[in-house]
Amino acid sequence: MIKKIVLILFIFIFIFVSPNMFSYQGVLMNSAETINPGNFKLTVFPTMLIGENGGDSIWGVAGRVGFGLSSSIDIEAKGAVFKNFNYLGIDIEYWFYRGRNVNVSAAVGWHMIGSKTGADSSGIDTAIIVSTKPSNKLELYSGLKLSFDSIKNTGQQIDLIHFIPGFEYRITKDTDFLAEFGIALNGESRNYVSFGFAYYFL
Repeated sequence: MIKKIVLILFIFIFIFVSPNMFSYQGVLMNSAETINPGNFKLTVFPTMLIGENGGDSIWGVAGRVGFGLSSSIDIEAKGAVFKNFNYLGIDIEYWFYRGRNVNVSAAVGWHMIGSKTGADSSGIDTAIIVSTKPSNKLELYSGLKLSFDSIKNTGQQIDLIHFIPGFEYRITKDTDFLAEFGIALNGESRNYVSFGFAYYFL
């Protein structure tokens, strides 16, 4: 009963709260394995955008709620809260390769960003993720994440490219701890660190 109440509240926040309550930084925070069919997944991750050129680092919170559509496909709503940007989106992930100890998936999605500076934008997210399990509880993953944004009323394009190493550790049957480091691969991107928990409603 408690699981259902928490899930309903989180979905309510994602669907009915104004997108301006969320702020920008997309994170990966999952391995190549998709959510089991019929299961829900709730994730919350404190995230730090690392300061550049002597600037301050910025803390925020990212979150996702997802559902397993099949043994290879899941869908997730995603949002993040930071100081100056609002972020809300959705993506679909397809687990297309299952090896003996290597898995590979690809994700594609859409998002919108509400900026407090007035530079609102929207765009497409893509990612490819590779993961492996050195033990039953530990899963290592790495991903390449690309986001392509168009700034409203300007025609200006902003591309964010990150290489992302991370890990996922099974704490209990229903709960994982995850952590990752986003390495910026172009000048428009920022390095980040994200860590937190994923909870599965089986």
